[in-house]
Amino acid sequence: MSEPRKLEVLRAIVEDYVHSREPVGSKALVERHHLGVSSATIRNDMAALEDEGLIAAPHTSAGRIPTDKGYRLFVDQISAVKPLSQAERRAIQALLEGSEDLDDVLERTVRLLAQLTNQVAVVQYPLLSRAKVRHVEFVLLAPRKVLVVLIADTGKVEQRVIDVGQELPDEALSELRNRFLASLAGTPLSLLALSLQSVVAGCPPARRGAAQALARGLEALALSSREERMVMAGTANLARSNVDFPLSIGPVLEALEEQVVMLRLLSDMAEDPRGVTVSIGRENPYDGLAEASVVATGYGPDATAKVGVLGPTRMDYPTTMAAVRAVARYLSRILGP
Repeated sequence: MSEPRKLEVLRAIVEDYVHSREPVGSKALVERHHLGVSSATIRNDMAALEDEGLIAAPHTSAGRIPTDKGYRLFVDQISAVKPLSQAERRAIQALLEGSEDLDDVLERTVRLLAQLTNQVAVVQYPLLSRAKVRHVEFVLLAPRKVLVVLIADTGKVEQRVIDVGQELPDEALSELRNRFLASLAGTPLSLLALSLQSVVAGCPPARRGAAQALARGLEALALSSREERMVMAGTANLARSNVDFPLSIGPVLEALEEQVVMLRLLSDMAEDPRGVTVSIGRENPYDGLAEASVVATGYGPDATAKVGVLGPTRMDYPTTMAAVRAVARYLSRILGP
């Protein structure tokens, strides 16, 4: 059996099984695909693929289905991720460019990705601690109450109300805001505490107490942002795929509910030269996802946060990989500087 034909037969089995959910036989392959060989030759090829552990017979069926190893070889042979259609790209652009608020953008992202792939879509929030200060704003709400706003270059906005311990006229608060912004703009949030000390030290003695309170507020905002979070959509799509989880769909739903499992999985997924990483079945370190696949890629200024989808191993990998990559690129463009 030649290597190119083996890959062609495997590709045909994967495509037919993904489309039909039915085990694929040699007769169907000959009828649906122009493989240029007889049904008997295809049967021999399928026997060789089965010997290599790339396909298997479910129960006593005459047909064959891909194994995790077969899906892996199929995915590895996708040399380039196909582009989405013009209509799909326009739909992504129209939906994601409708808002500049990060929470809204990420909610729109997962809803859109779930619709494009018919899978569960997940996206990590960018870690604010890896970002830099884009803007600082102080808003006087009452004589001693100030709304402190910290905006990162990831687009994330953190805010809280603090008591500055003294009455501040608008012009004094504006002067403090200018001092903080001049010193902090572009500062990595991991170094924010050190920079805040120097800002407070440079303030006039009469305003130093209020400046210290504002600095503590900014530092608290930076610290609270370090908690990893994610947002997801499309869990109803799993219910429609329950036939693809013969053991139980429960562990998959538990993994999604236990966000720390998904966050760790996304964070640990290595980069792929094609820009999209695929983890198939038992490649996933969490046993509950042994019948699932995850397709993900990085987004944002440093591509450390991930966006992706989770679904059954019987997945349309080329289309899913294209959708994940395209959505990530638009997301990076929107959140970019």
